[in-house]
Amino acid sequence: MAKPPTLLALNWKMNKTPTEATAWAKELTAQLQPGSAQLAIMAPAIDLPALATSLQGSGVAVGGQDVSAHASGAYTGEISAAMLLDTGASHVVIGHSERREYHAESSQLVAAKTRAAIEAGLIPIVCVGEGLEVRERGEHVTYTLDQLRDSLAGVRLDRPGALVVAYEPVWAIGTGKTATAADAEELCSAIRTALVGLYGPTGQDVQVLYGGSVKPGNIREICDQPNVNGALVGGAALEVQSVLDMASALR
Repeated sequence: MAKPPTLLALNWKMNKTPTEATAWAKELTAQLQPGSAQLAIMAPAIDLPALATSLQGSGVAVGGQDVSAHASGAYTGEISAAMLLDTGASHVVIGHSERREYHAESSQLVAAKTRAAIEAGLIPIVCVGEGLEVRERGEHVTYTLDQLRDSLAGVRLDRPGALVVAYEPVWAIGTGKTATAADAEELCSAIRTALVGLYGPTGQDVQVLYGGSVKPGNIREICDQPNVNGALVGGAALEVQSVLDMASALR
């Protein structure tokens, strides 16, 4: 079966004002060449309307970095899936390791958010991955697959392309350490097998990304692996030239 298309998901984290985001988008679209990987900018929610307007017609998608498990109501500070959709977002990151660590988000909450996103029509990018201690014990595959199943509990896939999974080895995020291409393939292959076990043939259509200190110099080798369908990029996503170089490497 053919690989799903390559997705380059650019996670800006808590960076860029709407003014800065607009300027960044204009610089990108002025230089982006056709035939590159799919691009999706995962931006702070306040940036999304300006980004969606600036990127209209470019083929570059936008998405949020978190979403509420609730559709509406007295949940101060939260943003619903319907609200994200109304800004022009098509994707949303759920369960990023920073959310799990700094906000104590459980896999059960991640599953609830994922269900809410899919029901509203958003494409969730569900993040899973292990810390250094787990990897050193040799339990990284078991840990990550358990986390994946818990994070997808009750999640139904009724259409192809409704879900993205990102494997992010926590020990390689923002540290400069990078899992080898073989490491990425080991986990992404295991994730693919688990997805097929959960969803049958539809699991073959799920894009499985690698995230962890991805940059122009290593993205091609990683994404050339049979079960790696793109990357969730952090620090290297903030500079236009870096993004252009990564897109060019994947062309």
